[in-house]
Amino acid sequence: MNIALIGYGKMGKEIEKIALERGHTITAKIDMQSEDTFDGEGFAAADVAIEFTMPEAAYNNFVECFKRNKPVVSGTTGWLDKMSEIQDQCENKGQTFFYASNFSVGVNIFFEINKKLAQLMNGVTDYEVSMEETHHIHKKDSPSGTAITLAEGIIENLDRKQGWTEEQFPNDNEIQIEAFRREEVPGIHTVIYDSEVDEIIIHHSAKSRKGFALGAVLAAEFTAKNKGFLGMGDMLKF
Repeated sequence: MNIALIGYGKMGKEIEKIALERGHTITAKIDMQSEDTFDGEGFAAADVAIEFTMPEAAYNNFVECFKRNKPVVSGTTGWLDKMSEIQDQCENKGQTFFYASNFSVGVNIFFEINKKLAQLMNGVTDYEVSMEETHHIHKKDSPSGTAITLAEGIIENLDRKQGWTEEQFPNDNEIQIEAFRREEVPGIHTVIYDSEVDEIIIHHSAKSRKGFALGAVLAAEFTAKNKGFLGMGDMLKF
């Protein structure tokens, strides 16, 4: 499979390494430091594009891909206010887009555990839920897309919560998310249910970017064979 990389930072380089190990070819690397462009022969030869850039650049990158009818796999977070426009492109204009706030298979299992725990807690009102997330100091958005996905999973399944906040003193119907930025931490997420008598914690800690990169390449392989608006649930059959 021919892959175009949009963004060639640490994640892009890790994705390239795994893609090559799996027998794929990188035909273009579109980045501020690269001479490759969306109009170049390398991008034209790609079967799918994998996009990991910045929130302010992501949407325009998707538009450029769609202009050329290229399927896109993206892990960029912080731009989700325009997600409905991307869904419209897939549902009504024949485009293909695979999005995940986190491509780690382990994190996506964690998402499902989080939803199930929220369901179990729905009738147990003695527990207050909160969240913590920690990432490297270079991460631009806060809280992380993964933390937001976790919060949304709780909100969907826990009737007493209708939103999330980073404020120190949340309302009763809000989940407090504390975001920390430390050194080169690839990603730590913790969901805490606390009561007067005990505490229940579920926790995921990434050891490196490798799990994210492998998931992105697996998603690209899946996207090249499928159409529409796709996600990890489609690929992993959750």
